[in-house]
Amino acid sequence: MAIKKLLLISALLFGAPALAASPALAFEGPGCMGECTDCHSLSREEAGKLLKVERFKAEIKDIRISPVKGIWEVEVEQSGKSFPIYIDFAKQYLMEGVRFTALEQLGESAPLQKIDTGRIPLDKAVVMGNPKASKKVIVFDDPDCPYCAKLHQEIKKILEKRKDIAFYIKLFPLAMHPEAYEKSRSIVCAGTAKALEDAFAGKELAPAKCDSKEVDANISLAEELGIKGTPGIILPDGRLVPGYLPEEALLGLIDNPQ
Repeated sequence: MAIKKLLLISALLFGAPALAASPALAFEGPGCMGECTDCHSLSREEAGKLLKVERFKAEIKDIRISPVKGIWEVEVEQSGKSFPIYIDFAKQYLMEGVRFTALEQLGESAPLQKIDTGRIPLDKAVVMGNPKASKKVIVFDDPDCPYCAKLHQEIKKILEKRKDIAFYIKLFPLAMHPEAYEKSRSIVCAGTAKALEDAFAGKELAPAKCDSKEVDANISLAEELGIKGTPGIILPDGRLVPGYLPEEALLGLIDNPQ
């Protein structure tokens, strides 16, 4: 009986103030009790203001909780193309190019999508390396994609060592990068690896002076092939590797067909 009284007194003295203090229930992300939407909300109007959709002539199509709690997944449409952008619950950070993998799948070797490389015309691609090289790697690139810029440096390292590999760059500007389309047209019109190098270095490019429809064709082709982001690396055997890879990992895949 004495123990019960002691527990009751302790609860009254220490438990009640804790329950009354609102900060104890105001954790962000994993600190939420119950459903995340009980504590957090993000309307289309608010998301539109955060992402400045009017400025970029875009539209919010859907908002949902991402596979990782504490992050909103916002589906944005721009120029007829849809893509996800992620915003944290505190509404302070935007994340692009995020790819979530369940920990239970870690270490598992998921089969890569395979593409018929014969469907990809290479006559207007920007070539890095010897066009007569026996191994051809196709890369769908966006000049404003930071991971494409990182991959570009890895490609240069590979080409210094390997003369049997050539990279064919297909310009694929993403809708989330509003300046990438005109940059891509400039690179296609120049048709040189130097123009691509200048773009990744942040240098100003000469305006496109040709009438090429290559960029539009690449955008349509990427959609048909199921390439949704950049860089999109297509290995000589047709395997599609989504995203950046360092030199050694990329060489390992090139040299070891599935």
